[in-house]
Amino acid sequence: MQPDLILRNATVIDGSGKSRYAADVAIAGDRIAGIGRFEHPDLPVLDARGQVLAPGFIDSHTHDDGYLLAHPDMTPKVSQGITTVVTGNCGVSLAPLVREQVPQPLDLLGPPSLFRFRSFAAWLDALRAAPPAVNVIPLVGHTTLRVAAMADTQRPATAEEIAAMRDLMEEAMQAGAFGMSTGTFYPPAAHAPTQEIIDVGAPIRARGGLYATHLRDEADHIVPAMQEALDIGRALDCLVVFSHHKLAGGKNHGRSAETLAMIERASGMQPVCLDCHPYPATSTMLRLDRVRISRRAMITWSKGYPQAKGRDFADVMRELGLGDEETLQTLSPAGAIYFLLDEQDVRRIMAHPLAMVGSDGLPFDPHPHPRQWGTFTNVLRTLVREQEVLSLEQAVHKMTGLAARNYGLAERGLLQPGYYADLVLFDPDRVADRATFEDPIQISQGIQGVWVNGRRVWQDGAAGTARPGMVLTPTRTTE
Repeated sequence: MQPDLILRNATVIDGSGKSRYAADVAIAGDRIAGIGRFEHPDLPVLDARGQVLAPGFIDSHTHDDGYLLAHPDMTPKVSQGITTVVTGNCGVSLAPLVREQVPQPLDLLGPPSLFRFRSFAAWLDALRAAPPAVNVIPLVGHTTLRVAAMADTQRPATAEEIAAMRDLMEEAMQAGAFGMSTGTFYPPAAHAPTQEIIDVGAPIRARGGLYATHLRDEADHIVPAMQEALDIGRALDCLVVFSHHKLAGGKNHGRSAETLAMIERASGMQPVCLDCHPYPATSTMLRLDRVRISRRAMITWSKGYPQAKGRDFADVMRELGLGDEETLQTLSPAGAIYFLLDEQDVRRIMAHPLAMVGSDGLPFDPHPHPRQWGTFTNVLRTLVREQEVLSLEQAVHKMTGLAARNYGLAERGLLQPGYYADLVLFDPDRVADRATFEDPIQISQGIQGVWVNGRRVWQDGAAGTARPGMVLTPTRTTE
């Protein structure tokens, strides 16, 4: 096939973890046509000398379910080199659910008007009818299933409710879900016992899906929470993804050595992996248990007291002259950023061979955590260039080939002839995040070009008009 574009003199980092090399890369249609040396004087050529060409980055943990529909340009993601997003994490997916009002944490996905899909297939059909700029790996959320099937989520589900959730789960898997996520940390799923999750997730075992989990506890009781996740993975005979792995609160700082050793031991007996981001702070709904173990808590939005946005909880509490419980009641519903992680734990987790990179951003927050706009370029700046925790090849592998292997993506995640042309071209000496906690909505620098399925979606510091994203299909699915 005649190439459409040649990227000449690129430094190729292919996503496998192997050393870089110099080559030309030819793109034809939606595929990588060849890698080597090409002389086609009549074809478009992009001089990539001094630039790294890598597979497009895979964001292993997002809450972009609704953002894909509302903002299909996906500027926060393509601007940092991301070409594929994993949706439906932490038990929270947009479908299958129709509600005029949704409980927290479902509102993390955006306004209630987005919750308009009675089936998982209907949401995927909407994405196919109006494609975004990036590819999508969809998960279905157990919390969403609970809200859809139960009038009262503050208790274990009945046998009839479990059956209803399992039917919705089966429909989602048939439609193309890669698996199920849980968020038993959050109120709508906190009362779900282990067996309920196993029973609802039965279609995973039958169809070869995966299980991603926001653990019940990421603080003092993280070990039993991790053990529960491993037990569920064995019962469902599937990969366990430990979402945004972290140790919350000062008394747990340093325990990543313990939890990572636990994951390593488990990996000898069952498939496991984890995702993480490079920041010492987390973000979710406003909760006092998080405020009380944080060095600092910053309000990202508040319906009860909108002027709190972007300000510290402690300052707002003093301004109101209230205690923390009364301040919470005044602000709620609300979201916050919590500074409760240890940077050494963050580096240790990011460096682990089983760790993928996931932003965990909340795209509709008025004052979001900077991870929504800067996770991947932050890794390249801080962990690769400044701190030398990772080599560039290792970092790219975590963002591409490792994630593609864990999610079972066919012909993606590596820069190889015949693979899909999901590509990012960047300046290794200049690439950096600009998003900060104080000013979080900032595009990254040093990302020269991004291609999704062979079409350019980022050029000259701006998103293009192409919308070549696809709903990806799980290769593990069996009938």
